[in-house]
Amino acid sequence: MDAKQVEVKEEIPARRKLGASDAKQIAIGSSTVYVAKGKKLDVFDMKTAPLAEVVEKMLGPTGNLRAPTMRVGRTTVVGFSEETFDSVLG
Repeated sequence: MDAKQVEVKEEIPARRKLGASDAKQIAIGSSTVYVAKGKKLDVFDMKTAPLAEVVEKMLGPTGNLRAPTMRVGRTTVVGFSEETFDSVLG
């Protein structure tokens, strides 16, 4: 983030443990959601994607929102994918 000179407007510590209802609100407010898990990347167009499936993918095994999660405009990235970060951050 520093290398891209990105200004962080809000940072929420992982200890806050955001759950399914938080993930749902994040997804609803997004136009596109990228979910990275390992080498797999799911991309959801929120105009057509099933909300329940998107929220399920956004949550980790404990039922909390996976980290890191970042929002740029109406694009949300959940999990770490260097290629996706580079693409979203420009």
